[in-house]
Amino acid sequence: MLKTFNDLADFSDEEIRALIDLANRLDAHPEPEALKGKVLSLLFLSPSLRTLASFQAAMVRLGGGSFVISPDMSIHGLESRHGIVMDGVAAEHIREAVPVIASYGNAIGIRAFAERKSLEDDMAEKEFRALTSLVDKPWINMESAMGHPCQNLADWKTLDDYSVPANGGKFVLSWAYHPKALPLAVPASTLYTAARRGMDVTVLRPEGFELPPSVMDKARTAAENAGGSVRESDDRREAMEGAHIIYAKSWSSTRHYGDRIADQKLRNELDDWCVDEPWFEPAAPDCRFMHCLPVRRGVVVADGVLDGPRSIVIHEARNRMLAQMAVLHQMMGDKA
Repeated sequence: MLKTFNDLADFSDEEIRALIDLANRLDAHPEPEALKGKVLSLLFLSPSLRTLASFQAAMVRLGGGSFVISPDMSIHGLESRHGIVMDGVAAEHIREAVPVIASYGNAIGIRAFAERKSLEDDMAEKEFRALTSLVDKPWINMESAMGHPCQNLADWKTLDDYSVPANGGKFVLSWAYHPKALPLAVPASTLYTAARRGMDVTVLRPEGFELPPSVMDKARTAAENAGGSVRESDDRREAMEGAHIIYAKSWSSTRHYGDRIADQKLRNELDDWCVDEPWFEPAAPDCRFMHCLPVRRGVVVADGVLDGPRSIVIHEARNRMLAQMAVLHQMMGDKA
């Protein structure tokens, strides 16, 4: 029985393949009573569209139920600081709230973005670990400071669905412009996923937006073990040469992590980092476009790419539901 789903690095190749095979099987041959009577608690301390809707849909399709708790939607303020005198706005502390929420379900999913104050704390998943330490039920990482395993499993399935080669496949993880500094979870875990699959991965990014050394080292080790490679580049044309996939994502400057003003100053001159058709020609005429969504049109990617035949983002998003169905089946199913 699956107890936690936190990082693809926790699973063997055979276990990942089994989850993807199960996702495919549940799509072709539904099991509408597999989780009959089971409840999934969903705690969203960060906003969501796909993660929330896909988990709810997955539970319904498997015959179970779910409920959602979000401070912005349904409850009074939550306090997370330790040793605080609670004489302010927040009426409940996270140390009581999380165990109670978990107790109402058979498993719990938790989503809590990085605080983006300290790179060291976020790399150590300090906040997320504090939350999961309060849970005595099976739990799922629905996105933390540095990880988004549900997206990663869906992306792996998407690459398989489109017959993108593993060994020999070329994957470009590209930084893209965004008016705000965004978390590192998706780029860091996507890099690992492509590397773990055995692809030749290029991190395409402008100066100042290098991913942390430990993130790169983890991906390089995974790539070496799987027969792939990982490198960095700021040369768009060179990076795109022969690419099968470009996966666009915005992320914070690690050089100015937590410094909003310095980060903004660095990105202000980079609004040309918007994926558009000239990126593909003539270097990668058959390259597909991926993105975890939500995506800003005309900022991260041009309409022509997003609405054109290169884009597989809708298929990718539907795979979130199917991949999560497999995880939930293994975590709560009677046959798990």
